[in-house]
Amino acid sequence: MDKKLAEKFESYPDFVKSQMYALRELIIETAVDCDKFEAFEESLKWGEPSFVTQYGSPIRIDWKSKRANEYAMYFHCQTKLVDTFKELYGENLKLEGNRAMIFTVDAVIPKKELKHCISLAFDYHRLKHLPLLGA
Repeated sequence: MDKKLAEKFESYPDFVKSQMYALRELIIETAVDCDKFEAFEESLKWGEPSFVTQYGSPIRIDWKSKRANEYAMYFHCQTKLVDTFKELYGENLKLEGNRAMIFTVDAVIPKKELKHCISLAFDYHRLKHLPLLGA
């Protein structure tokens, strides 16, 4: 992790810092599991931790003080990602509009569903023509 990205993670309040690190670890674990880690990049985009693979659509994560008990994973709004996630996991995930997946600070993350969503984002440009992104 580069210095600016590390500083961003360390800037989160203690009550959400471990959740933000856990999301990062899950994203990296998913990249490794789906053989996307060689083309994996993490950086800061618009002041938020951002993750992308060679054929993927970027994923960003962040916590904002105006919604203090929530943190989020963001997807490019001009993709079919969030609509597909709603179709697949609308009962298990809190999805907002066409760009965000919202988590409550004290809730358990549905890892299996989330890893599947991340893997679809990491291969989006190869899957975007398929119904439900080939899920």
